[in-house]
Amino acid sequence: MGDTAPAVVTLHVWQVPPRTLPVALARMAVDPHRVRRLSGLRFAKLLGTGTGTTFGVRDADPTRWALLASWDDAGAADSFDDSTVVRGWDAQAVERLRVRLRPLASRGAWSRQKPFGDPRRQRHTGPVAALTRARIAPRKLATFWRAVPPVAADLHARPGPLLAMGIGEAPIGWQGTFSVWESAAAMSDFAHRRAAHADAIRRTAEEHWYAEELFARFAVLDVDGSYRGRAVAGA
Repeated sequence: MGDTAPAVVTLHVWQVPPRTLPVALARMAVDPHRVRRLSGLRFAKLLGTGTGTTFGVRDADPTRWALLASWDDAGAADSFDDSTVVRGWDAQAVERLRVRLRPLASRGAWSRQKPFGDPRRQRHTGPVAALTRARIAPRKLATFWRAVPPVAADLHARPGPLLAMGIGEAPIGWQGTFSVWESAAAMSDFAHRRAAHADAIRRTAEEHWYAEELFARFAVLDVDGSYRGRAVAGA
């Protein structure tokens, strides 16, 4: 099978001062159109962020916004860093994080697309990142939310990821997580050997929580900046 994966995936996260929130909301409305015109872009989403502790409205952080994009080549990703979109957010932000990634595995869909292609299986010995995204079936929201707290508590316990955040297109029903781990083994241990998450995987198959879902794993190529005042140590 051919490798249809993008060469580079980028995640930018910006924290803005509360007083500039109206400007950030305006950018969230306008920037999708600007990003879609960029050369070498395969897929992009502007996202809200949160703590990832309840996957509800209480999680949402109105001061932190993110942009996830996949690119045909490293040159296109580099050019994006000098685009009016990134420079505009950088000028407004009081904290910035940029993570550059290479897809290692991806299954599922996002808005009926495969944003990270179908990567060839490959080993990676350094830090890895995991991205989950789901559109929750409305009739399943209540049971999903009841299942979240044990998994979220386990995710934020130690030992845990080097970085973890909630991401989503909307605060209710369109949600996911992004996390960085020191190794694939550490990520796999959480996913399959920690009881709360293993139980959530089982219940996902049994209860059909999601109308659409995606899981992707990445090699972490580079991390620049900080998140909530902390560098991503080890990445």
